[in-house]
Amino acid sequence: MLLTFLGTSSGTPTRSRNVTSIALQLPQRASLWLFDCGEGTQHQVLRTPLRLSQLEKIFFTHLHGDHLFGLVGLLASRALGSAGTTPVTLYGPPGLQEYVRATLRYSDTHINYPIHFQTVEPGLILSEDGFTVLANALKHRIPAFGYSIIEHDQPGRFDAERAAQLGIPFGPLYGQLKAGRTVALPDGRTVDGRTLVGPERKGRKLTYCSDTIYTPSAVELALGADVLIHEATYCEADLNLAERGLHSTAAMAARVAREAKVRQLILTHFSPRYEAGLAALRTEAEAIFPKVLMAEDFWRYEIKPIEAQMPKALVEQ
Repeated sequence: MLLTFLGTSSGTPTRSRNVTSIALQLPQRASLWLFDCGEGTQHQVLRTPLRLSQLEKIFFTHLHGDHLFGLVGLLASRALGSAGTTPVTLYGPPGLQEYVRATLRYSDTHINYPIHFQTVEPGLILSEDGFTVLANALKHRIPAFGYSIIEHDQPGRFDAERAAQLGIPFGPLYGQLKAGRTVALPDGRTVDGRTLVGPERKGRKLTYCSDTIYTPSAVELALGADVLIHEATYCEADLNLAERGLHSTAAMAARVAREAKVRQLILTHFSPRYEAGLAALRTEAEAIFPKVLMAEDFWRYEIKPIEAQMPKALVEQ
């Protein structure tokens, strides 16, 4: 699960940060999901290894322009040449479909691939191809949602190297052992396949919350996440601005991470007022939750699974 941050500024772009968009590449499949699509996202994609032909889904947290205005241009560019003809599904609050249809109509833009729309409500959004996506309402000036992307649990790994060390001949027996069966070897020994297969691997969980002021629903959504990406538009010194705009401070984001017991917090969506440096926001967050990273445009982050310990092999003579 590989993240690419395509835009990390809030409201307006700066010289070093574009407005919001995050790309997620899924394991062992050529598919690309986007989360939000601020103006200029397609330009950012051109500066990465990402391919719009692999785009499958775009999830919108809300319909403010800095999260939305890059959508139609990106869809139109994808329709040109060989950029992609497979369907794209757009998930977002009420009004997303009307906005896209109207913009395409009035600009006389024609898309040569199917576009599907799903209006988001709290709860299950989808469960397919090894992943479940959940949404929960956030607290912003207009309807806004956070998303959790949860990888389904994976079977334990079969230790082929240890099997070879035990003198188990390669072939059909490996398949039986991988299935957890006890098999008899040609030399009379028996091997319990469960001892050559690691424990079931817990799927990874990514949660994305933006835009929102602190809300318990973000904590609920992020419970136990491997990675929480949370907006941190302001620092506590500008709390009045955060409360007026219903945005989070870095301290609020850290509070969500601490209460949700996540493994890693990534802050993004920074106000351009901090363009000179984000040290104050990081220090503020780390005082509450120690594992904090600050997103930058084009920064890539891999969400790695936690590998469980392999049991000892059981061989009976």
